[in-house]
Amino acid sequence: MKEQLKKDFDNSIKNLTLSQKDIEIKKFCLDSFIEKGFPNRKDEDWKFSDLNQIIKKNIGELSFYNDYTTTNKVDTSIFVDGLEHNKIVFINGRIEKIDFDYEKKDKIEIIDQSETINEFKNSNSLSDLNKAFTNKCFKILVKKGYQLAKPLIIYHTTNSKIWSKNINLRLDFELDKDSSLRIIDLYNDTSEKNFLNIFYNFELKENSVLKNFKVDKFENKNIKYSFNNIEQDKNSISETFVLSSGSNFFKNEINCNLKGRYSSAFVNGIFSLNKDKHHEVRTTVNHLTDNTKSYQLIKSVLEESSKAVYQGKILVNSDAQKTDGYQLSKAILLNKESEFSAKPELEIYADDVKCSHGSASGSLNDDSIFYLMSRGLSYQQSRELLINGFLLDVVEKITDSEIKNLIKNMIGIKE
Repeated sequence: MKEQLKKDFDNSIKNLTLSQKDIEIKKFCLDSFIEKGFPNRKDEDWKFSDLNQIIKKNIGELSFYNDYTTTNKVDTSIFVDGLEHNKIVFINGRIEKIDFDYEKKDKIEIIDQSETINEFKNSNSLSDLNKAFTNKCFKILVKKGYQLAKPLIIYHTTNSKIWSKNINLRLDFELDKDSSLRIIDLYNDTSEKNFLNIFYNFELKENSVLKNFKVDKFENKNIKYSFNNIEQDKNSISETFVLSSGSNFFKNEINCNLKGRYSSAFVNGIFSLNKDKHHEVRTTVNHLTDNTKSYQLIKSVLEESSKAVYQGKILVNSDAQKTDGYQLSKAILLNKESEFSAKPELEIYADDVKCSHGSASGSLNDDSIFYLMSRGLSYQQSRELLINGFLLDVVEKITDSEIKNLIKNMIGIKE
């Protein structure tokens, strides 16, 4: 793999306009990735999801060079109907469309950062890989006091032109004071056996609001990793919702740094898995000052030989008095082969706090199924009704009614 990486790296920088310093930074990141390799079970954060083995089993050898000089035609049939929205469209890792037609042009700034190598807040091998091979990077700035009229949907699409490829994406967002942004990450793949490595960084200034929805619903044979870093100032709010269902493997990581007083972070998610899919959500919420709040709720419905993992950590430093932190995970295992792993963590260095965590797993209640069948429902109808009721609790945490209804329709929840 080492020689392939170096060859692909040399090809990738030929079409980039970079300073010698930036090229050296990219080379340093490449060497760091070569030294570390893909994460494996020796890394505590990957003890349940050995990415190195998952890639070997499902893909084999990866190619890291992608030719971004050729444009791809945007298939408008993938666009979500019934919801007016702004758009960013990635096709095979290349940005083909950025459209903020519903917004005031002087209130949003799109900054090309392709010639600047920015540091990520974490330093794992996948961030090194991303920095070494990312082609285009943009920063979306929402200016002071502006609240976007319509949500932004970021379409992540791949097609049959790529196979056994590694795709690296990076986007930065800054929400200025008193601004707000709603984002839906929507994955739609027709390619197979590729590895997508996606990094977002969010800067939330005072009183700003971020609502971020990550939707992996459509069946595909790809492997994905998404890292979201969220830096929050005073009285800011971040709301993250994850629907994890379609890909062969998907790990979502959310890192929230609550740096300002009265800032809060909410992370809610659903695993709905079948076959031998393996998905994970790992969250780290760092309470770094006093009077901050976090809430996490993850629910899983697992069929066949699927596997779900939730690792959730709440850290409260010594200055973070009056912290309110909560996390809960629950799973329904629909047969003996399915598997759910949970690792809740509390690391607390302050004494005036309210923090708790919990985790539970089990099967559907036979008595409840019998009761519903005695009222005229079939076994399948009873089963679906109980599952919908179990998942509805998470969906109801979504505070945006328009997007809540969209999510309900996607997963077939009926009230």
